[in-house]
Amino acid sequence: MVRLTVDLIAKYSNRSKNNRHQSLPQYLKKVTHLNFSNRNIEEIDDLSMCRNLSVLYLYDNQIKHLSKLACASNLTHLYMQNNNITCLEDLSALTKLTKLYLGGNSITVLAGLEDLTELKELHVEGQRLPQGERLLFDPRTIYSLAESLSVLNINNNNIDDIRDLAPLTKLSHLYAADNQLSDIEHVEAVCAQWPELVRMDLSGNPICQLPKYRDRLITMCKTLEDLDGKAINELSRQFIIKWMASKKAKNKLKDERIMTGQIMYHIEVPIHEIPQCSSVVPYTSFRGRRKADPSLGAGPMAPSLKTRLTAQKVPPGVLGHGM
Repeated sequence: MVRLTVDLIAKYSNRSKNNRHQSLPQYLKKVTHLNFSNRNIEEIDDLSMCRNLSVLYLYDNQIKHLSKLACASNLTHLYMQNNNITCLEDLSALTKLTKLYLGGNSITVLAGLEDLTELKELHVEGQRLPQGERLLFDPRTIYSLAESLSVLNINNNNIDDIRDLAPLTKLSHLYAADNQLSDIEHVEAVCAQWPELVRMDLSGNPICQLPKYRDRLITMCKTLEDLDGKAINELSRQFIIKWMASKKAKNKLKDERIMTGQIMYHIEVPIHEIPQCSSVVPYTSFRGRRKADPSLGAGPMAPSLKTRLTAQKVPPGVLGHGM
């Protein structure tokens, strides 16, 4: 088993010729950066002698626990991608940490970061989760990071809801691609809580297939400059905002007219619902008949126009020859 110890650090140290006269403790006291990535390291030993260590690269190893890092209290950048970490423990001493990279591990619940109040970037993409599970967020950790975290990477973690992240009001960059987000109203509600958001990537989510997905988020997030890797032109944003406002106003006016009964809709009645006559009268039954006029006497046939005018004693010459 390979362990990260001061002896291992000394073995691979690149002390210059001018500093070789220094003792190992003196060298370890001054070192600020260490890179032991891809060395098959499984455990971290006591690094308290590296009191000024600020940047530590330990990605692509076999590390399971981070408890021994508590002595490296001056760390500001920690790179732990692609290890075997399942939970975050004993990190309370790393109060100066500003960037934490944990992608490609086996973390199921993001917790244990309550004391990292200076953390600005958190990368937990691509966790190796059990089948059907998704990455969860401990509310205590989220609320503790609310005033500091500006970059969050949660790509490819089977996440279907980001409402737990709403308290992160300082967030400026969100990377949540290749998840299971499908409710655009939930996303809009959360984005409304992030007044400093400038870049968001939701590509690869079901939500991207919804009509007007991009227009709706551009309208909701007034500060957004890039969505799914595509820049947002300010002129285009203003056009979309005005178009959405116009459409909303037209729909409101239409609803008001419906409520006041000013709009009549043509109703199509299916043929099978039209009332049918009880009996059919042949057309030939009406041929040659004229409506009887009771004032001119009884009879099945009404008199002709010439006959009626003559009966009313019209003077000669008034009637045309064509009658």
